[in-house]
Amino acid sequence: MNRDFAQDIELIEGIKSVPTILDVVCQTTGMGFCAVARVTEERWVTCSVKDDIGFGLKPGDELKIETTICHEIREHREVVVIDDVSKDPVYFNHHTPKHYGLQSYISMPIILADGTFFGTLCAISPKPATVKKPHIVSMFKLFADMIAHQIELNRTLKASASALLNEQETSALREQFIAVLGHDLRNPLAGISAGMNLLSGETLSDRGTSILGMMNHSVSRMAGLIDNVMDFARGRLGGGLTLSRTLARLTPVLQQVIDELVSGHPDRVIEADLNLPEVVNCDPVRVGQLLSNLVGNALTHGAPDFPVRVNADVAGALVELKVSNAGEPIPEAARAKLFAPFSRGEVRPSLQGLGLGLYIASQIAKAHGGSLSVASNEVETTFSFQMPLEQPAIAH
Repeated sequence: MNRDFAQDIELIEGIKSVPTILDVVCQTTGMGFCAVARVTEERWVTCSVKDDIGFGLKPGDELKIETTICHEIREHREVVVIDDVSKDPVYFNHHTPKHYGLQSYISMPIILADGTFFGTLCAISPKPATVKKPHIVSMFKLFADMIAHQIELNRTLKASASALLNEQETSALREQFIAVLGHDLRNPLAGISAGMNLLSGETLSDRGTSILGMMNHSVSRMAGLIDNVMDFARGRLGGGLTLSRTLARLTPVLQQVIDELVSGHPDRVIEADLNLPEVVNCDPVRVGQLLSNLVGNALTHGAPDFPVRVNADVAGALVELKVSNAGEPIPEAARAKLFAPFSRGEVRPSLQGLGLGLYIASQIAKAHGGSLSVASNEVETTFSFQMPLEQPAIAH
């Protein structure tokens, strides 16, 4: 098989109707040879063939392009029909019939929808045949158009299959990257945390106890950063955040988050007013993460001498969670970028952090079918999370 045209040959072989087309052509015209040929400026290659006269071509075989009439058809793109070459006013002295011993010939160009010339559907016979009839020419035109359509369809299917395979490979690579990222970042942190737990059981000086406390705070902060990076990777590389919805008692989850933040910021005041139903259909871990990010943001950017206020309530058909802090208002220009990844609001650019907390919170809100918004003035800044109280049924 001609390797240079292997894809074209495979393409034609993938059209199941081609053998039937070749058989119908031979029976209708009485010619013993019919083929689909790939014709370029320099090459003529057989893609599919029916040979009952021993012409000797099989798929992949090649004829010198200059010895064929198809070379001319490629240039003028018109059908050529010859009943009896000895009586044909145009081709009676043509080199191709003489070279191959042909008496009758018909060849229809196969032209794709974009105007690309693919090749020809052709038939030959060493004997004269009556083929210059409208119904036979129309049949060849119909078959050539069918083949052209199938070529385009098969190319599209092949491209789609290739794209799907690439997407599957990319998806696998994404998952591998996320898994490695989580493993390689969390393991060293786990080692540090284990060492700190051992030290906490030892007798330390006041300075040592203070340093251990700072280390513990740093480890907690690093763990939060890793969680945000992992969620960002899943959201951007893995197709979005996933939820594990259930009917959960959300109030204890939110209270635990607040207690942990109070413990980590003993010099700050967090006021909580939680008035939620007994159970809420949500992912409680993710909602807790959302609250942690919002309160953490308020502790970082809010005025340190004013409390951070957390309110959770039901407003009509919505569950509403608000986190408010006093401090300088967020500039209007900064609000537009507030929920974008790697943005710190441009309020205090010297602050450390990746700027992923609010982005992750917004993605958690979106995954719950809800929204996250901000209102900011000279008195206070409030982030509001709203989601439908009645969530869709949990899929099993």
